[in-house]
Amino acid sequence: MSAADIWRSPMLARLRLIVVVFIIWEIAGRWLVDPLFFAPASRVAEDLPTMFGTAGVPGAIAITLTELVAAFALAVAAGLSIGRAVGLNDFARRAFMPIILFLYGMPQVTILPIFVLLFGIGPACKIAFGFTHGVFPIIVTVVAGVQNIKPILRTSARAMGASGWQELRYVVFPHLVPSLFTGMRLGMTGVLIGVLLAELYVSTAGIGLFTTQFAQNFQPSLLLGLIATLATIAIVLNEAMRRLETHFSRWRD
Repeated sequence: MSAADIWRSPMLARLRLIVVVFIIWEIAGRWLVDPLFFAPASRVAEDLPTMFGTAGVPGAIAITLTELVAAFALAVAAGLSIGRAVGLNDFARRAFMPIILFLYGMPQVTILPIFVLLFGIGPACKIAFGFTHGVFPIIVTVVAGVQNIKPILRTSARAMGASGWQELRYVVFPHLVPSLFTGMRLGMTGVLIGVLLAELYVSTAGIGLFTTQFAQNFQPSLLLGLIATLATIAIVLNEAMRRLETHFSRWRD
């Protein structure tokens, strides 16, 4: 590979963008923004040990991650099941898709008090609220993916004696992979937003609680360090989704 090809490589382009963002962050934090509200990247890096050493922060990160994983797993299971059932049945699609799209478009933060009344202010509320943010993107994309499956493939599978499970495993699921993982990425973002919103407003534990505390105490370096930690978690989960999609899409190659 020539030097010109290396310079134009996608990975190097991403690295250049990251470096530019950190340079802008550093300049803004040092000379352009009030230090009470913003901190340069170097100071955030210096204060990471302090942030992780703050009493309760490691436990809060673990709590939020547990809630996120639980809500996302429930959203994937329900979204895949409902999306497949609605997408494969013409009557169900015509009857229920308008309701699903209505619920998807509704600003769910307005019904957060209902979740508090039903589930309290513990982990169940945050898991349930995160679930409602993540399940609808998965349902919508799964329904769209099912609609793209050629009917002749399912008819041929049944004609050759395939059971319902075999039809799902060898015909429906492989063709759903792109749509399903697109929905899972959107759903993961939605779950993260839902869990954090619940933590910000009604929680006594989790990352959202310390985000509020650091902001109210004018500790921007600790706040940005916590946000960076959360962003790292989201990036790791997104990369895991990408690798799973590559694994299940091998047959396309």
